[in-house]
Amino acid sequence: MIKRLDKLILRAFIGPFLATFLIAIFVLILQFFWLWIDDFVGKGIDMLTLAQVILYVAASWVPVALPLAMLLSTIMTFGNLGESYELVAIKSAGISLRRFMRPIMVVSVLIAAIAFLFNNNIIPIVNLRLNKLKYEIVYSKPAFDIKAGVFYDNIPGYVIKLGSKSEDGSSIKDIMIYEQGNYLQENMIIADSGSMKVSDNKRFLRFKLYNGTRYEERGMRNTTNTEMIRVRFKDYDKVFDLSSFMRVQSDDSLFKDNYRMLSVRQLQRFNDSVSYKIDSISMRLRRDIGSQFAFVQLHDSNRLTLPRISKAPASIDQIIPDSAKMPSADAALSKINSAQSSVAILSGELGSKDRDKRHFMFGIHQKFALSFACFVMFLIGAPLGAIIRKGGIGTPLVFAVIFFAVFHLLNTAGEKLAKEGVLPVFTGTWLPSIVLVPIGLFLTYKAMRDSQLFNKEFYFRTARQVREIFANLKRASNRT
Repeated sequence: MIKRLDKLILRAFIGPFLATFLIAIFVLILQFFWLWIDDFVGKGIDMLTLAQVILYVAASWVPVALPLAMLLSTIMTFGNLGESYELVAIKSAGISLRRFMRPIMVVSVLIAAIAFLFNNNIIPIVNLRLNKLKYEIVYSKPAFDIKAGVFYDNIPGYVIKLGSKSEDGSSIKDIMIYEQGNYLQENMIIADSGSMKVSDNKRFLRFKLYNGTRYEERGMRNTTNTEMIRVRFKDYDKVFDLSSFMRVQSDDSLFKDNYRMLSVRQLQRFNDSVSYKIDSISMRLRRDIGSQFAFVQLHDSNRLTLPRISKAPASIDQIIPDSAKMPSADAALSKINSAQSSVAILSGELGSKDRDKRHFMFGIHQKFALSFACFVMFLIGAPLGAIIRKGGIGTPLVFAVIFFAVFHLLNTAGEKLAKEGVLPVFTGTWLPSIVLVPIGLFLTYKAMRDSQLFNKEFYFRTARQVREIFANLKRASNRT
């Protein structure tokens, strides 16, 4: 049964939580467009597509915005109650801190559960649609995506660099076009000026070039016996096939194997499949090595008894005749090279599968860790607000930014270390909770005992007492 105290605290919490959640979503959306603005400008995006991007971006940031909103709103709630002396009145009535933290604790657990369901069922679909939409926007008009002073290599077989480009995106100057044939750079086109335009059917990109030179190298591969051909031109048409960009119209399966696009059940299924492949590669590696070297199949080759030899030989030269030494060395070297090649290929494949396994395991743990972060932020924010006893948006925002920055840095570092295999996946994913939960328990312990942890007057008094102690020690030493 909800009592009046619970209603009081919940009413004080709901308003700041909704406000901070919407503000966090808004700031994160701005961050997204700040990073992608260069790829979106000039693409002729209609309002419906822009609204879809904003909706998908907002939904994709919900797992991050919820912990931030929980942290800031709990600090504001308990700070407002402390600043208005309502906490003092509640404590004077014999109600403990744990009792009036209980309703928000229940809400934080509920929000964590909702965050997990959203993260597991909605976020994979949102990430899938958002990445497909970004891909369509970025590569829908490659002529606009070619920036001046930057090497553009998204057209297969070519690298393009423009010295400058007009505002309309059509007139260009100082053009360099590299045609990638083989490992040698065979062809190159340099022109002073020109224009570029995408065909009406979006299949071709046409460059109209003026006053330039085409360089072409002809000859057999793997030889220096080649010839260089140089052709000067006043105008030259270069047409690029954009058929590779037509795949942006494909369905969502383009990104389906990314761990960010999968639910827990799908991640577990992919993880089991990768584990099976890793076991298969390991068995294949042992089988290939064992088939080439007979001693691998023996329990201990040192225990072999050699006929007609009373004692163990000092070296292999005492066993193999001189006539067989060279063929034996060649055969051994051939086997070693073959085994080394097999090990290199299989170890590379094994490393790739192991990396995929870490990514899938990280995706599974991350869905639980980000949801649990809502409760961790409550565990920090509630006692912190009760200690600082400052309402409004100023002081709570400062502390919220500090603790959320710590959370974000730990989360980013843990993700990187887990994916690279430096830390176990569990440790890397749960690193923010491992660090922040003890801090939350410490703050709760201090808040339950009316700690002056963030009271500046307490530190002023402590500093004055320390100065007096040192002054007394100095006077005593002067007397002696």
